Amino acid sequence: MHITVWGNRKPLEREMWENTQDGTPGSWFRVTIPCGIQYDKTWLMNSIQSHCSVPFTPVDFHFVKNGARFFVQEATTASALMDVSYKICDKESRKVCIPVFVSRSDVPYSVRYKLKPEEMEQLKLTLIKRFNVSKQALDLQRLCVDPDLVGHDIDIILNRRNSMAATLQIIKKNFPELLSLNLSSNKLYQLDGLSDIIQMAPTVKILNLSKNKLKSVWELSKMKGLKLEELWLQGNPLCGTFPDWSTYVRAIRECFPKLLRLDGQELPSPVTVDVDTPYVVKPCKGSYFGSDELKSLVLQFLQQYYLIHDCGDRQGLVGAYHEEACFSLTIPFHPEDPAPSSLCKYFKDSRNMKKLKDPHLRVQLLKHKKRVIVHTLCVLPKTQHDFSSFVVDMWFQTETMLCFSVSGVFKEVEGSSQGCVRAFTRTFIATPASYSSLCIVNDELFVRDASPSETQSVFSIPVPTPTSSSMHTLSQEQQDIMQASSTRPEVNL
Repeated sequence: MHITVWGNRKPLEREMWENTQDGTPGSWFRVTIPCGIQYDKTWLMNSIQSHCSVPFTPVDFHFVKNGARFFVQEATTASALMDVSYKICDKESRKVCIPVFVSRSDVPYSVRYKLKPEEMEQLKLTLIKRFNVSKQALDLQRLCVDPDLVGHDIDIILNRRNSMAATLQIIKKNFPELLSLNLSSNKLYQLDGLSDIIQMAPTVKILNLSKNKLKSVWELSKMKGLKLEELWLQGNPLCGTFPDWSTYVRAIRECFPKLLRLDGQELPSPVTVDVDTPYVVKPCKGSYFGSDELKSLVLQFLQQYYLIHDCGDRQGLVGAYHEEACFSLTIPFHPEDPAPSSLCKYFKDSRNMKKLKDPHLRVQLLKHKKRVIVHTLCVLPKTQHDFSSFVVDMWFQTETMLCFSVSGVFKEVEGSSQGCVRAFTRTFIATPASYSSLCIVNDELFVRDASPSETQSVFSIPVPTPTSSSMHTLSQEQQDIMQASSTRPEVNL
């Protein structure tokens, strides 16, 4: 963490050591971290503390715009904070260069207007009256006009950090298992003080902030880390800043990923990944077809397609595609190795959307029209597919369209990569064609290097080669195509 100090350091240090009596100018110092909101509050403060030569207690920590701010009182502490420069690393042990500004300050507001003991006692009694023991719920709706507080001339305005801090202190001490907190109708326009709820009331699952003055979701980000399951925001100006419900939900869930209800409406279960728990991918359950009729149709189609594909001349595949069909090829994207040599023959045609930033190239690599597609297939390495490795999944079907994918392995049979085993996944969108066959409308091919286990098990069953004896498996249309192609001298039937 890089710490930058306003002005020349030596004159500032001399000023810091002057007037250290509590409440006098110069005894308090403001520490501002411009990018502090990007980091977890606990991690940030622990990181600063671990590299600071003297222990300190941050006072009035809060977020400002995109940054974070807190106060310290002793000049020795302020001076020590200036020495933390470049000493803080992130979780991957990389340097985090964040400017941190240290400057003199007046007494913080929360200290200047700290509640007196008798006021804290009355606030505690008021909160206890509003607490529902059976539901572990605390109702602080319209707290500022509570007769028990107004009658004792106590101003509890929750926009003020001293009021919110005092409230959270009482909650932590008296309601340690609080589940529901209602802060509606308190004219809240910022949540600086409420950021401490993560430490003071971490058990809260239901939070009601409705009918307040919150204008931006950024205010909610100050409470990131609170594991909310239900949130109420209706009646705040921020609700009108979203074009639709889905955008609204997505923005709120960026702050609270485990949210199940928003403004009283059930939300779809969040998709979360527990990175701390090892996850084993379940083994494939085998092919899924939906019906025996579809199984027969698709398997016949795949056998015909790959017999022609592997025969040496792929021009015969022209009849398998619709005139306006599309095809795309993708190989894995590795940032450190954008053109892996093992797949270099596939790289120039790869349309990996993580790699491609040029919109014109994205269009260019989407092969359109069947003869362009087949020409692209013809320049790819010659292959031999292992039919015994195929796993087929039927995932959508209508009377006029069939969507299915096939995964398996193949090996290259010529050139410098001869014998190399590849794994592939191919997704077809097809329409019915003559002779009870299929016509491909869209074809997406993904190729990668096969894993060791895939390489060891490859070609456990001999793969048939396209000969005259296999012609009976082809449709009449494909037989005609192959016969016509074989009249060319360079083509072997």
